[in-house]
Amino acid sequence: MKISKNALSAGNQQGRLDRDIAHYICGFVDGEGSFHVAIQKNPTAIFKWQLIPEFHVSQHGRNVNVLNFIKSSFDCGYVKPNHAKSSRDLTWVYVVRSRTDLIQQVIPFFKKYPLRTSKQEEFIKFSSIVFELHNGTHKTLDGLKSLLRVAFSMNRDGKYRKIKLLEILKDLEPSETIRQTI
Repeated sequence: MKISKNALSAGNQQGRLDRDIAHYICGFVDGEGSFHVAIQKNPTAIFKWQLIPEFHVSQHGRNVNVLNFIKSSFDCGYVKPNHAKSSRDLTWVYVVRSRTDLIQQVIPFFKKYPLRTSKQEEFIKFSSIVFELHNGTHKTLDGLKSLLRVAFSMNRDGKYRKIKLLEILKDLEPSETIRQTI
């Protein structure tokens, strides 16, 4: 049985459309996105420091519709101005911070549709940190230190980041009281 080249079912057309959208989003993120792990002091955290994984895509405000399109495609996160109200910065950003959304939506997407630039390496580090946080690795001092080292190796591993890592690691050195409880 011979099938015409033009005889595509609606399902096949939808599948191709979905792939085209996925590739568009992937390319857009390659250019305008980032996988970032913020490191913040938090007095309620076990070791007073916390890691906050964030997926970002930024764009000038006149193209905020693209960010809303990406948000609706992932069905999570939020779009907001990327600046203070008094700033002259006109960029907007799509952000996903929820670990659940990162694990269920964002990470599987980029595993299925890998990035083509050096951002793929950042994504691999980012996803490993997200899963390690999910598994509780950060709840031990050695685990937290290990995750901090990976986080600080992301996004160009600059001089400032190395100095900041050393400051945090020094701050994490447990006192005698903590050593006895660990």
